[in-house]
Amino acid sequence: MSKVKSIQPSYNVAWINKIAEVPQAAWDALAMPLKTPFLEWEWLNNLESSGSAIPQAGWLPNHLTIWRDRQLIAAAPLYLKGHSYGEFIFDQQWAEVSRRIGVDYYPKLLGMSPFTPAEGYRFLIAPGEDEDEMTGLMVRAIDYFCDRQNISGCHFLYVDPEWKPVLERHGFTAWLHHSSIWQNQDFQNFDDYLTMFNANQRRNIKRERKAVEKQSLQLQVLTGDEIPKSLFPLMYSFYADTCDKFGGWGSKYLTKRFFEQLYTNYRHRVVFVAAYNQLDKRQPMGMSFCLTKGDRLYGRYWGSFQDIDCLHFDACYYTPIEWAIKQKIQTFDPGAGGRHKKRRGFPASPNHSMHRFYNRRLTQILLPYIKEVNAMEQQEIEEINQNLPFNPSSEGK
Repeated sequence: MSKVKSIQPSYNVAWINKIAEVPQAAWDALAMPLKTPFLEWEWLNNLESSGSAIPQAGWLPNHLTIWRDRQLIAAAPLYLKGHSYGEFIFDQQWAEVSRRIGVDYYPKLLGMSPFTPAEGYRFLIAPGEDEDEMTGLMVRAIDYFCDRQNISGCHFLYVDPEWKPVLERHGFTAWLHHSSIWQNQDFQNFDDYLTMFNANQRRNIKRERKAVEKQSLQLQVLTGDEIPKSLFPLMYSFYADTCDKFGGWGSKYLTKRFFEQLYTNYRHRVVFVAAYNQLDKRQPMGMSFCLTKGDRLYGRYWGSFQDIDCLHFDACYYTPIEWAIKQKIQTFDPGAGGRHKKRRGFPASPNHSMHRFYNRRLTQILLPYIKEVNAMEQQEIEEINQNLPFNPSSEGK
């Protein structure tokens, strides 16, 4: 833990280089009430202790904590980044502009759950504290740090939409993006979900699921203590194989140890969709990896060592949706990318990243650019959602 510096009579700020330096119970008292699972102590600690989000990989943990006496009352998972990989928000053009005008874009200060393009990032603030006041205090601490360390900018990615206006009041600029999100429209079963679509797409989905059955595969959903320990390292192998297949589009950010540690300390949030050959059920032929918290489901990774027709669609979309309906899940974020998802009930849904630049020239150049890009992004969202294979009678439900 770095040296503690008093910033107000009743508060102390400390910059933490390992989340393990913060007691788990203190951190999770702030993180557990949130809708997202990706800011909980075990998830973030797994990323660091497994060798995934570490300085050698370009992720230097630099977490901000606020204390009153010995009580943790606010925290922000933050990282100093020397590149933009693993963020899924593509600001490399900003880095190129910075290079051309002679400004060092890196390192930058980044707030997100590493390698996790899922909405929900925000400052962790204890119940009963004034959120706006505490956010202002933390922003001032960040400003001071970035000024002293000559950091070009501070960026929060995939922010909680309820937190966005708070940050805007404190001078951050919103950059609009979109994800592909499934919403439960009070479906009672999978057939209800199919009524969303026009007749052609309903036939297509049924055909894709039938194609998996014809290959003697049976998909099984496993959660928490139901999951055999052996499936966690196997999931890493599927994940690594998928990354290798996609070359530059798939990067192995997570280590095998990360997956193995999930069994020990985080399997209560894990959902595996495993595809077993009905003639040999010793080991899945393919598998998808999701996490759940409350009424939300998040798709993370998937893989299969064989090219099995339509298995990806069933393991990553249809079977998780079927399970989500049974569990009364309201929102399913299947992960980054949208080419396949928009035809399977995942409309474009806006999300935002929030930005502040500390170099005057970057501010003058990039802030007007962001406003122009936001207008184009909003138009793209509208165009995507006007061309979905939905049953006209189901739209607007």
